[in-house]
Amino acid sequence: MDSARLETIKNMLGISGSYHDNLLNAYGAEVEQYLIDAGVKKEVLALPEVTGIYARGIADLWNYGAGDGKLSPYFLQRAIQLTLKEVASDGI
Repeated sequence: MDSARLETIKNMLGISGSYHDNLLNAYGAEVEQYLIDAGVKKEVLALPEVTGIYARGIADLWNYGAGDGKLSPYFLQRAIQLTLKEVASDGI
């Protein structure tokens, strides 16, 4: 995950400093692989407007320690939407 996306996700989750960066990157890689395996195109995952699903997925994984072991309904619904998203030739 690039540093700009990581910083945006940290802001979204209310995390400051760099102490958790390795963990956040590991969770981010897991979220990305989940989305790729679900059929989301890599070009879609590169768009800045999908940073929210990374943040939601990371938060869901972080909360696995609470024992529920589930991805949130929002994450799952957004993943389905993104499988259908196309990227225009001009990148929009």
